[in-house]
Amino acid sequence: MNKEVFYNISKIIERDSKSSTYKFALLRGVIDIILDNSPFIQPKDFHVHIPMGLMVEKWMLYYYPILESEIVIPQINGNANLAFSKQFEEIIQYYKLRGGFSSFYNDLKSKGIPEEVQDKFEKLVKKLVETISKMPMYYLGRSLSQEYNSIFKVEQSRLRNYKCNDLESLIHGLSTFSIPVEYFEAFKILGSFINGQDSLLFKWAEFSVNASGRRISMSHVLQDVLKGPITERNISESKRIHKNSLAHVGSVYCVWTGKRISSYEIDHLIPFSIWKNNDLWNLLPSDAKINKQKRDKIPSPELIEKQRNLILDYWEIIHENQSIRFQKEMQVSLLGNQAFSEWHLTGITQLQKCCDYLIENRGFEAWNGKLV
Repeated sequence: MNKEVFYNISKIIERDSKSSTYKFALLRGVIDIILDNSPFIQPKDFHVHIPMGLMVEKWMLYYYPILESEIVIPQINGNANLAFSKQFEEIIQYYKLRGGFSSFYNDLKSKGIPEEVQDKFEKLVKKLVETISKMPMYYLGRSLSQEYNSIFKVEQSRLRNYKCNDLESLIHGLSTFSIPVEYFEAFKILGSFINGQDSLLFKWAEFSVNASGRRISMSHVLQDVLKGPITERNISESKRIHKNSLAHVGSVYCVWTGKRISSYEIDHLIPFSIWKNNDLWNLLPSDAKINKQKRDKIPSPELIEKQRNLILDYWEIIHENQSIRFQKEMQVSLLGNQAFSEWHLTGITQLQKCCDYLIENRGFEAWNGKLV
């Protein structure tokens, strides 16, 4: 791999414009999308193409807690506001008495944005696309050359009279952007380090602290910057849904051993600590002792293949009981552009690819289902 790419990334982080946090949000977004191993990522003509809708989703998740914060956390030097502050604050106000950040994310991911606030949501989407396209994607890399769009290429927006009310519609309704394949490979290898506490996120928080005249603490900024939309309550609710679904099937078998169990735990197949995914397909019943052994290890592709039929049986049960949510979550996280009708085959295949990627590229420990 070309070492110059790694040096270029370092230069961009340190030297490109520091007038706002847009650059940090863009780099954090593309890295997070790549590390999510999204099935919508497509290589073509020495570039890797990514739906703009995924980047818009990331920006919503990054900026919501910052704009919601009771303490002003500066994102631009001087007195200027973020380009999308007005549109975003209308959404935040709507959800303020309706569960806040977590409820917004739940609507975006599964239920759909309520019709009464859909116009405001679409205005926010359009403003985010405009800001992302005309600001950081346009200027990023100017510290390396005098060319615009030197790293990020943006297709003409497809958003016209298209109704966007959830993540899936964002993915299909907006344009795509691309980055050179060598940058994609670099982000894939170094992304977890670049997005670590000592780099992008740390610098984002450091910027806000300095822009406030150091009136706010680094710890407070980091707390909001790192805040995720999935709460312990969300996880408990998802596990409750699973247990209610399994209550009507009679015998329950440990997904990893195939042995019948009288009591069980609902396990995140891909550990939540590694991949913040609380989708119903990622939750499966496991013997408590086995679950304790597994902990934060990643099921090997071979183990998934071995337990394929049992995994599919549980997915089928969830599909029968929570069909809309299951379909939306499966489509976005595992199927991508593949037809939902192929979920039995494509879902398992993509799950194996995700686990293989986490083991081989990210370095997480593989687990073969054997007790130590």
